[in-house]
Amino acid sequence: MSYSHRYIDGSIISDLPGKAVCVGRNYAEHAKELNNPIPTEPLLFMKPASSFVAMADGFEVPQGKGSVHFETEMALLIGEPLSNADLQQAEAAIVGVGLALDLTLRDVQADLKSKGQPWERAKCFDGACPLSAFVHRSQVADLQNVNIRLTVNGETRQDGNSSDMLNKVVPLVSHISHQFSLQPGDVVLTGTPAGVGPVEPGDQLIVELGELLRIESQAR
Repeated sequence: MSYSHRYIDGSIISDLPGKAVCVGRNYAEHAKELNNPIPTEPLLFMKPASSFVAMADGFEVPQGKGSVHFETEMALLIGEPLSNADLQQAEAAIVGVGLALDLTLRDVQADLKSKGQPWERAKCFDGACPLSAFVHRSQVADLQNVNIRLTVNGETRQDGNSSDMLNKVVPLVSHISHQFSLQPGDVVLTGTPAGVGPVEPGDQLIVELGELLRIESQAR
């Protein structure tokens, strides 16, 4: 399934999606729930464009690869080239705010971690990053005070706020740009609050970003 980055109002940022740059363990309670140490600097990994699918159209749960977990995240859409950016440049480059599911093959990830190997096979499979549409940055009064909520089959599973991030949004984008360039159409996933867990085919999900976005999605 193809995916184009679009605002809710329909204006197009990029017909061809870029990469997703993700930050792991950016909420202390999430790190604790998986018995992971809290990193002292942003823990970065990427998802390729082939992982993007439209969240509202539903998504496939890989079969035969062990447990698949949902991780609900606030996503940022980058609108201009960014390299070695200061805080002002980083903030100006954020043109859209949306939602993402960082789908994770948890058993595969645990096996890779036990061997000291990279996580790509657990995080980068086709369809591993369902994305919502993006609202314009101007619609978000404060990036560090946004509620992030996931309901699965009528039960609230994740209910957090971006104020709890260990690495705040703008410094995080600046930090990423000092590691490698960001390009228009790239997406930054800002980490997941506590409450992650398995998702199964047939599950009905409602993913919310404060009062800005409400996406209904189905796992297949």
